[in-house]
Amino acid sequence: MPTRLRYLARLWFYFRIGYATYLTFLLGVINTLIVVWYLAIQQAPEIQNLFGHFVPFAVFTILVGGPLSVLVGWLHLKKSSAYASEMDIGVEANPYYYKFPPGYTKEVLGPLYLELLLQMKRLLSSQKLLDDEQRKRIEELEKKLQILNDGGHVGNPRTKI
Repeated sequence: MPTRLRYLARLWFYFRIGYATYLTFLLGVINTLIVVWYLAIQQAPEIQNLFGHFVPFAVFTILVGGPLSVLVGWLHLKKSSAYASEMDIGVEANPYYYKFPPGYTKEVLGPLYLELLLQMKRLLSSQKLLDDEQRKRIEELEKKLQILNDGGHVGNPRTKI
């Protein structure tokens, strides 16, 4: 991907995160409080008498709604199969589950794994402790590690449809 396009894609990602996570969240909370107050609470005099004005209603709603939202979020993450499905989709879509991410994994750990495997194979071979099946498995791992070290991918990354 050209550098300029990649830069624009990063800006677009930052915009979406900031807008969706923070700006629309804040506006959504304020909007919900105002709509519920003016369309529901003011039409029910007994509830309006309970709060009196908008500010006590907003404080009460935030004090009750905040912990309730935390509970619902916890249930979503810990007790629901929905989060596991979301993670499955994220794993399928993330290319770094099929190749080494840039940084220390690609620059240090990948070459280290390959070197350890090569040295272990050499030692086992010199002591005649490898049978043909074990040698074949090690050589397959060697090939995969070399592909990863060269920047390629192993496995079946999801293709764009």
